[in-house]
Amino acid sequence: MLVGQNTLHETYYQILSVKEDATYDEIRNSYRSAILHSHPDKQLNSYRSRSSNPDEEKFLKIQKAWQVLSDAELRAVYDNDLRSSRATAAAADEISVEDMSVEVAGEGQGMEVFYQCRCGDYFSVDSSELETMGFALVRDDDGDCVVRVRRLGAFVASSVVLPCGSCSFKTRVWVGSDMMIPLAI
Repeated sequence: MLVGQNTLHETYYQILSVKEDATYDEIRNSYRSAILHSHPDKQLNSYRSRSSNPDEEKFLKIQKAWQVLSDAELRAVYDNDLRSSRATAAAADEISVEDMSVEVAGEGQGMEVFYQCRCGDYFSVDSSELETMGFALVRDDDGDCVVRVRRLGAFVASSVVLPCGSCSFKTRVWVGSDMMIPLAI
């Protein structure tokens, strides 16, 4: 599933016919069953062209779902993206993480990325939450007052919907690899 798609699209959990809180063993068993029933070599209509074969497309979807859901790190990032995409309608604005500022909490305590809301309070996400999305914040030692975003997982971009600390506004924050965020001074 691509980040930002709405939930009308089939999720990897739906493709494998498992619940979103399924265990690894439940996902693996469902994958094995689905792959046996949809393998193109087992289908009678395998003589058709590859581009128009719905059974092969289903097989490839099952493969992709297994690839993501079987890896704990990829699954965590996917689950976060899935939750964020479901909250799309509630987001008032969309910003890039580069539009935000970074504040260093203290030695060894991580960093907090924030953006001011219209009401005067802030939208914020800390470095540990970004790590669950598959991104790390790395302070630039070149003397520049910036923090770089580095990708940890296989996803190139991700998003998260952040609520304001005071009002009901929410904003979607897009995070990508090699973005730079200015340090708050």
